[in-house]
Amino acid sequence: MPRVLTGITPSGTLHIGNYFGAMRPAIELQAGGDAYYFIADYHSMTAITDAAERRGFTQGIALDWLACGLDPAKAVFWRQSDVPEVCELTWLIGSLTPMGLLERAHSYKDKTAKGISPNFGLFAYPVLMAADILLYDTNVVPVGKDQKQHLEMTRDIAIKFNLTYGETLVVPEEQIREDVAVVPGLDGQKMSKSYGNTIEIFGDEKALRKKIMGIVMDSRTPAEPKPDAEKNLAIQLLRLVAPADVAADYENRLRAGGLGYGDLKKALFEHYWNYFAPYRVKRAELAANPDYVEQVLRDGAVRARVVADKVMARARQACGLR
Repeated sequence: MPRVLTGITPSGTLHIGNYFGAMRPAIELQAGGDAYYFIADYHSMTAITDAAERRGFTQGIALDWLACGLDPAKAVFWRQSDVPEVCELTWLIGSLTPMGLLERAHSYKDKTAKGISPNFGLFAYPVLMAADILLYDTNVVPVGKDQKQHLEMTRDIAIKFNLTYGETLVVPEEQIREDVAVVPGLDGQKMSKSYGNTIEIFGDEKALRKKIMGIVMDSRTPAEPKPDAEKNLAIQLLRLVAPADVAADYENRLRAGGLGYGDLKKALFEHYWNYFAPYRVKRAELAANPDYVEQVLRDGAVRARVVADKVMARARQACGLR
């Protein structure tokens, strides 16, 4: 049975783009019985320098994933920094990683082009990501197309280590799900915190209703037929949170004419709010029991370290540190 691994960086509040694009597919994979999911708090250090903020985001990510269906009985779930061996493996593989490989990383170029100050952490990010994957004998890594290059770099790094020191590290395969929704944001661009166009999974009802009712539509009257109804932003979002027949009915009504945009947005809010209602209840229960959540992460780290210890023993022996 292939081992699947996914990391989640605690850098902000999760939104429905995160849920439909990454969380739900990952949670579905836990049924396979060998799923490893970690909160990448080391990775957050390239973007966040406020300690309290990092702790808050880390706790929030744990609550969100557990509330949305991650089952610690089916998946190993831990905090990255609770397995410090990942830093040691980063050094072992980083010592072989060519500078040219890191200089070609799209994410580094993109972030520095946006004005983010270049530093070692940002530059070496792909090496730490490779260590995250290789430390657990990972077979499959589900990634979005924007992470494809990082996974290819991980493979290159593992192959170079094995060629240098002998077969030691498992070379992972990527899994790019073409059917994963690219969720549009409130402005029609891809939903992203950096664009400020998100609909949060968990948040204040009044504020979220205002966000959805504020979606800008075109100037056509309700009576006018909308032959391009499938392109309507509210319809695209409704397809995610409403039953298929309900979403199709609204789309057909919009196409035929007679459905007002206000009524469509009201329907979108109600279906969105109802879709996540069970998760809000679960999250409130978990938030009231922080000791349980902390114990889940600690227990997950213990399980993860069993694998990490074996991999590090092989790696140290292979490169002459033992």
